[in-house]
Amino acid sequence: MNIYFYAIIFIMGTLFGSFYTLAVYRIPKGQDITHTHSYCPNCGNKLGFFELIPVLSYIILGGKCKSCKQKIRPRYLILEILSGCLFVAFAYALKLNFYNINVTDLISLAFISLYLTCIILISFIDKENRNIEKSLLAYGIIISLIYIVYLCVVEKASMYRYAIYLMAIIIILLIDILKIKKQAINSYTINILTLLLIMLIFTGEATCILTIITTLLAVATYIIINKIKDKKSKNKQIESKHNLNIKIGFTMGLANILSFLIILNICN
Repeated sequence: MNIYFYAIIFIMGTLFGSFYTLAVYRIPKGQDITHTHSYCPNCGNKLGFFELIPVLSYIILGGKCKSCKQKIRPRYLILEILSGCLFVAFAYALKLNFYNINVTDLISLAFISLYLTCIILISFIDKENRNIEKSLLAYGIIISLIYIVYLCVVEKASMYRYAIYLMAIIIILLIDILKIKKQAINSYTINILTLLLIMLIFTGEATCILTIITTLLAVATYIIINKIKDKKSKNKQIESKHNLNIKIGFTMGLANILSFLIILNICN
């Protein structure tokens, strides 16, 4: 029965993955992600039911739009599969199975699903545009508040640590609103700090420490590799461009997801 249980989790994950691909495309363009019907970005044709089945639709259609035959980017298929695998990995880390599942486990999986939605969308939009969407940060803060209420009311967790995190978020938001530039903090940096605090609330201190270490190592490796390439090409303009285009949100998001999985497996 566990095989069928995890198959259902995988299918649920691919459905989320299908939504992620839609949201990553539409949110930066300011388009609606909930009420507007899915359509081909090339010809505008509205997709039918059988064109919206995650993974299978891409394979059956041969990676092309049914209407205009325009090739669909493989990243859509990859993200759907990875999302399905990710949901299975978290369900396994939580030790969920068909025979002993309970309400608490389902609530934990629900919060993780909401959190992953926030992190994945922020990460991949940052990868495409080097921009942390404030609407997604607002979503992250809202689900963080709901999660804190759940922990404090239902699980009787201490509210003091979370109160500190919330105060830090409020201070950062005030800095952003008041545009305090004397401290040399740009909007991207402020958004990264807000994202880190959301990560702290959901994944805890140990996960965030591992996330920061992994992110710093990844960024350092990226800079070193590009400096070596730039020295070979002797092009300082390319070097400057590489340093300015580091996608911290994307790197930190992936590092956090992997770190969270590792910590969950160790603790459980």
